[in-house]
Amino acid sequence: MARARVIFKGKVQGVWFRANCQKKALELGLVGWVRNLPDGNVESIIEGPRSLIVDFIDWNRSSQPFARVRDMDIEWETEKGDLDTFSVIR
Repeated sequence: MARARVIFKGKVQGVWFRANCQKKALELGLVGWVRNLPDGNVESIIEGPRSLIVDFIDWNRSSQPFARVRDMDIEWETEKGDLDTFSVIR
């Protein structure tokens, strides 16, 4: 199992990005959270099998229906196991 912290940059707020992140993460069986940042970016913590986290990141980069991700910062971390679902933080 793995954990990633991702900052999505681009047109990612006001376009249902967080809701679509949550839906995709739950489909993949991932846990974590996603939230808007004051600078217009979106931050997400994701835990699960590394290959599924990569699928989640790739999907968000290329298949979000209304968002346009222009860049991402990805940090791989050690899984903490402190999450049990995928939430949108408001």
